[in-house]
Amino acid sequence: MCNPMPGPICLVENVNGELRVSDRAIEYLSKNEQPVVVVSVVGLYRTGKSYLMNRLAGKQTGFALGNTIESKTKGIWMWCVPHPVKPGHTLVLLDTEGLGDVDKGDSQNDAWIFCLAVLLSSTLVYNSRGTIDNTAVEKLHYVTELAEQIKIKSPASSAAGEEEEEEEDSQFVQFFPNFIWAVRDFVLELQIENKGQVTEDEYLDFALQLKKGLSKKDTNYNLPRQCIRNYFPTRKCFVFPLPASQDKMVHLESLDERDIWPNFLNVTQRFCDYVFAGSNVKTVKGGYRITGRLFGHLVQSYVETISSGKVPCLENAVVVMARLENQAAVQAGLMLYQSKMEQVKSLFPVSLSEIAAKHQKISNLANSEFMKRSFKDEDGEYFKKLVEEVDKHYAELIVQNMEASEQKCLQILSDLYKDINEHVQQGQYAKPGGYKLYCTHRDNVITQYHSQPNTGIQAGEVLEKFLSEKSLEAKLILQTDEQLTENEKKIQEEKEQKDLLQRQCEVEQEKKKNVERLMQEEKEHHQQRLQQLQTKFEEEKLLQQQELDRAVECKLTEQKALLQKGFDERAGLLGLEIEQLKKENKGKSVDFFRDYIMPIAEIGKDILSTFCEYKIMRKALKNKF
Repeated sequence: MCNPMPGPICLVENVNGELRVSDRAIEYLSKNEQPVVVVSVVGLYRTGKSYLMNRLAGKQTGFALGNTIESKTKGIWMWCVPHPVKPGHTLVLLDTEGLGDVDKGDSQNDAWIFCLAVLLSSTLVYNSRGTIDNTAVEKLHYVTELAEQIKIKSPASSAAGEEEEEEEDSQFVQFFPNFIWAVRDFVLELQIENKGQVTEDEYLDFALQLKKGLSKKDTNYNLPRQCIRNYFPTRKCFVFPLPASQDKMVHLESLDERDIWPNFLNVTQRFCDYVFAGSNVKTVKGGYRITGRLFGHLVQSYVETISSGKVPCLENAVVVMARLENQAAVQAGLMLYQSKMEQVKSLFPVSLSEIAAKHQKISNLANSEFMKRSFKDEDGEYFKKLVEEVDKHYAELIVQNMEASEQKCLQILSDLYKDINEHVQQGQYAKPGGYKLYCTHRDNVITQYHSQPNTGIQAGEVLEKFLSEKSLEAKLILQTDEQLTENEKKIQEEKEQKDLLQRQCEVEQEKKKNVERLMQEEKEHHQQRLQQLQTKFEEEKLLQQQELDRAVECKLTEQKALLQKGFDERAGLLGLEIEQLKKENKGKSVDFFRDYIMPIAEIGKDILSTFCEYKIMRKALKNKF
């Protein structure tokens, strides 16, 4: 986690009914690479929401409580703290402005605040006072508007219609947060007529029971209850007794724990323990886990969409995040590759096998770095960009290694040949027996040259070209050697030519082997890339399956409850929804394999071809390799 946040900061400002994201909050989130568990609290204004958030942060103060009828929290405030029971995770607490503020008088604005809390949370806490009666449920009318406020699929990916809306309505449970109803200042007994003493969860379940009637009144009664039951994967209830005497409650923030009634503290501790243990890492459509940095992207995406007058779409938000993260992932992978290969570059010249081995190892690290950040790269577009950039840089390094090898080898030959040049200038070979002496000195130079370490890939070619350039010099010395007959000179000249052709042939064979070795190593490397992608695919497929399993399990639980209450028809409809979820997920998995893994296999072939062509082009320009 980045530097600890000493207190809450504004995440989403609400100025004159317009929402905008705080740059300060986004800058803070951008530095957080930890998975985030996001807990939001919503509810009517002046119901003590902020107190619960402070307790979750492990503090007595932080989020403003206030002690008047005026709402203290405007917009959405955020407090990031280390997760108390999940090391390496950040607990993000979101305190939203009170719903139904009479000074604000804007129900649409309230609806968007509620909608954002749902979209951003792992766990949504609804805070109310008194009891869960019909009036309390009706005040949660915002939940009935979610189907209009949130879309799962992009309009571009499917034709909108009534059937589609109903289908999306049934899919919310896959992506919505866990739901907790916190009932404050509860002074009644937890008893239900004909049932006696009940638990908090049974009390909530009783309050959310549906009526079997078909009248408009029954339909209106059932609608918010049905939405809560259908949209949220889990439901939990906590009833909080009065925290202190009436005269002290207005100063709850500054009260010493000794002045707070024990029953209230006990429920508060149970509430915190449940939230810490039961709240999951925030995920988005597809099961992708969200880090602090990604959470910042998510907030910006949703708020910008709402501010533009459009309806937030889960699919679009993931696409936007994926584009930003995949672009960053390409740069992260490339920078890692370039920085580590710079260390190899400092050792130039090196053998082809050395640079190839380093490339393979570091390229795999770059791929892994890319895959840590990337997601939903379903057509392999961004991975292809990384591979292309890495292989382009590798090809440039090979040329630079060749140049370094050539320069080193030329310098070695220049140093070793210095004495021979002086002998030539002094005429020491222009006498009988001079050619034999010249050949002895030249052979010694070649032997010493071959013994030099770390001459690199161009050693053979540089020597062959050097000796080829010196062939005229050798021929002149041969022709002026009076000790040799014309026939002996002819034989020696033919031998010189044969040796030159043999060296040229050996150089060509070595270049051919180098190309074949490179191609073979690239093929092996390509297989490693595919294996990395296969692993990535399996991980993302597992996330999707877990997302589906949670939704199906939730719907099966609800279906069982409906059957027990005699709602056979509704239970049957839930059964159809379950089958539809399974069918849709199966289709997605097939498409994911086809659109993700297979194109990468073709990309690998193209990259190998492009890689070789690039080197051939550089060879033509440099007249090398």
